[in-house]
Amino acid sequence: MTVTDTTPTQDARRVPFRVSGSVATGSILQPLNSSMIAIAIVGIAAQFGPSSGIAWVISALYIATAVTAPMAGKLGSLLGARRVYLGGLALVALGSIAGLLAPSVGWLIFSRILVGIGTATQYPNAMTMIRGYAEKYDAQPRTAITTLAICSQAVVALGPTLGGLLVGAFGWQSIMWINLPIIAFSALAVVRFADVGFVGGSSVGHRQLLHSLDLAGVLLFLVLVSSTMLFLLSSTSEPLWWLLPVWALALAAFVQWEGRAPEPFIDVRALTRNRALGATLARTLLTYTAFYCVFFGVPQWLQYSRGMSATEAGLTMLPVAVVGIGSTMLASRIYRRHGARRTLAVGTCALLVGGLLLASVERSTAPIVVLLLVAAVLGIPNGFNNIGNQNLISSVTSVEEVGTAIGMYRTVQYIGANLSAVVLQATAGHIIGDDGLHRTGWFIAAAGVVLLVGVLTSRNMRDSRSSQVSAV
Repeated sequence: MTVTDTTPTQDARRVPFRVSGSVATGSILQPLNSSMIAIAIVGIAAQFGPSSGIAWVISALYIATAVTAPMAGKLGSLLGARRVYLGGLALVALGSIAGLLAPSVGWLIFSRILVGIGTATQYPNAMTMIRGYAEKYDAQPRTAITTLAICSQAVVALGPTLGGLLVGAFGWQSIMWINLPIIAFSALAVVRFADVGFVGGSSVGHRQLLHSLDLAGVLLFLVLVSSTMLFLLSSTSEPLWWLLPVWALALAAFVQWEGRAPEPFIDVRALTRNRALGATLARTLLTYTAFYCVFFGVPQWLQYSRGMSATEAGLTMLPVAVVGIGSTMLASRIYRRHGARRTLAVGTCALLVGGLLLASVERSTAPIVVLLLVAAVLGIPNGFNNIGNQNLISSVTSVEEVGTAIGMYRTVQYIGANLSAVVLQATAGHIIGDDGLHRTGWFIAAAGVVLLVGVLTSRNMRDSRSSQVSAV
């Protein structure tokens, strides 16, 4: 199943902001919690000691979210998207309180797992609620998807700035309690505006629920994703080579089981048939690997090579967030008028230019204005690539499938985040200096070239179901 390169210029009725805005509120929790920790980790290590467990405070959330996101979308289609969304908010609240009271690193890791599971529910089920409303009231979800993208993806770049300010003023615990007012506001907004008439779900018994969830498939997927991410994390120091045969066996078993399951957790046969979805997920993996190289690499370089404090480094990254929000809004208009190919072409070209700037600017001696301009350029790809890829996923999946598909999109994103750690280790080492950032910039530029060639030559952006495209 493929999509066209262009979309109709005539606008249908839009999903109202009271709906898209309310379901988007909770989607900022995952990017905030995944990004603010990069600033807070120094304070956490100072309190609990720089043990090996500190690294798992970061990675625990990524692993928990990567595994849970597709299942959260499936649960939403079975039990109702709003119900699962609100249940996820409750888990985030529980994990945040546990983190505030954590007496040890192990307890803090456990709290981050709870937060990761909870934050995995918001985005897939927000997309399901948006698509459900659009289909029921004959509205186009494109503008709502833009709102969702701004509230989730652009906040990733804002996280270091906000985290730096919070940690500098209130200590590392502030990144936990800041979740609580956001959760309260999101729950009230969703209960008030996301009425139960369009969020799906049905009354299912426990036996039917267990059958529909395909627990064997979920377990195999857990082993597959966990072994992938654990190996990527270990490869930066001492690779756990024994995980490779575990990964290979899990992959083979998962594909075989899902190919025969009557109600598969992830329909691998549909992925094989739906080339547009598979291509979009592959493109997303490389895009986010490059993005997280910027996201993790530049703040470390600012502190190591420029001698900036956490707050100063966070503020220097602010243009990435500001431009990211603006580029998301502009990308939505370009997608509406010109389609996915041109939208993604702009995003990949900006990624290429940003990589070349990192590879060529005299960074340690460059004026702060130059650094801010470079950061601004690096904010462009995030908006365009997210709008293009997410609208493509929405256009090639049904309302029943979109939650699981977006969950897979998020899983690929988090695998890219861990893959970026491997890239940074290979290009820059543990302490990122000028030469290391120079090599990282060349990797980002090379990723931009590969993505641009793929976008321009893709056959999956031509022929499509016009009914789906006109709704995007």
